[in-house]
Amino acid sequence: MRLYSTNDPENKVNFRTALLDAFPKDRGLYMPERIPKLHPDFLKSISKQSFPDIALHVLSQYLSDEIPVSELEKIVTKAFDFPLVFKKLHEKLAILELFHGPSLAFKDFGARFMAGVMSWYLKELQEKRTILVATSGDTGGAVASGFYGHDNIEVIILYPARKVSPLQEKQLTSWGGNIRAIEIDGVFDDCQSLVKQAFLDEELKKKYCFSSANSINIARLLPQSLYYFEAYKQASIHSENISVIVPSGNFGNITAGLLAKEMGLPLKHLVAACNLNKPVVDYLQTGEFTPRRSIQTISNAMDVGNPSNFPRIKHLFGSTWNIIKENMKAFSYSDKQTSECMNEVLHEYDYLMDPHGAVGYCAYLDYSQQFEVYCVILETAHPSKFNDVIEPIINQKVKIPNSLLSFSTKDKQSIPCSKQYEDFKDLLMFA
Repeated sequence: MRLYSTNDPENKVNFRTALLDAFPKDRGLYMPERIPKLHPDFLKSISKQSFPDIALHVLSQYLSDEIPVSELEKIVTKAFDFPLVFKKLHEKLAILELFHGPSLAFKDFGARFMAGVMSWYLKELQEKRTILVATSGDTGGAVASGFYGHDNIEVIILYPARKVSPLQEKQLTSWGGNIRAIEIDGVFDDCQSLVKQAFLDEELKKKYCFSSANSINIARLLPQSLYYFEAYKQASIHSENISVIVPSGNFGNITAGLLAKEMGLPLKHLVAACNLNKPVVDYLQTGEFTPRRSIQTISNAMDVGNPSNFPRIKHLFGSTWNIIKENMKAFSYSDKQTSECMNEVLHEYDYLMDPHGAVGYCAYLDYSQQFEVYCVILETAHPSKFNDVIEPIINQKVKIPNSLLSFSTKDKQSIPCSKQYEDFKDLLMFA
């Protein structure tokens, strides 16, 4: 598998380099040189295949020339040892729950696969790496869970102070061992900016061999493309015309879905459901992409004003506005609309959505007015991770699973830091 940088198509590397180095010196993002096309027979037989079988088949299209299929099968089997749950709300709408992994968030798919494949490569190379990752919520918990205890990998997590839920914060900060958390006095965009600067800092690179577990790393997107196949597998029982609605912030998740579509998965649209942070929504309306400082909302994991993965979407479709609009739709909503939709789903269907999923339901209501399509909303995190937000909205208690409740009694271990790069660099240099 060869990959190129979005800032320099002549800059090509193999998957191992893109995984371990993640961030090209030209500040682009790695994209597959060629999107493999799936044989129609695979889609015809998909209803008979388990999720690990689907995962192995899809990932081997990209990786079989670098990782032996027997080793890839071991990695996939270990990474995806938890269920995906499909719940039908009515004759035109279903939910695909992606939060049944260890950290109760969809990012377990990418983080656990990355941990497995990175450990395999580092063992072969007899090397060590430092994962430097920014999080607006769930990425940090999933990465900490996925990489905890790996002897050849250290993890440094940056998160915005006071802008993640209390339980999310405990999931980021209570591990110890090879996991360190740095609490940045800023917003997610500041955390992401610090990570990008550190990757390009020659002085820091003398001390650290950095890699990334954010969705800037292509190894996050490939496994995230897999559950779109599961969504299609489950929904195709009910309809041949299917769209997937994706709560979207940094646009890694929906980029993974677009990759699946380009491989041949017959989805009508990928629908980006956004909160008030909506530069991509505006782009699809005007053709102009204008990054801006993020706005804090109750769907905090989507509070991203300059989504890193947008250049990948443009490259996937040759930066052609009309073609992007043909494949992707986007809508944005206020906290008030999000709260109203959360209550509507609870009262109509006795189903509790987290704030991000509720934004997805808002998008479904608008999208379904324009298109007669069977829709699947990706429910990306267990609602109990946001009980401090949800409980005042629904006026009732949210039950917290024991696996998450156990974090509430653990001690927070984090290092405070300003959003100034020199302060962050000093912290790393003298740690």
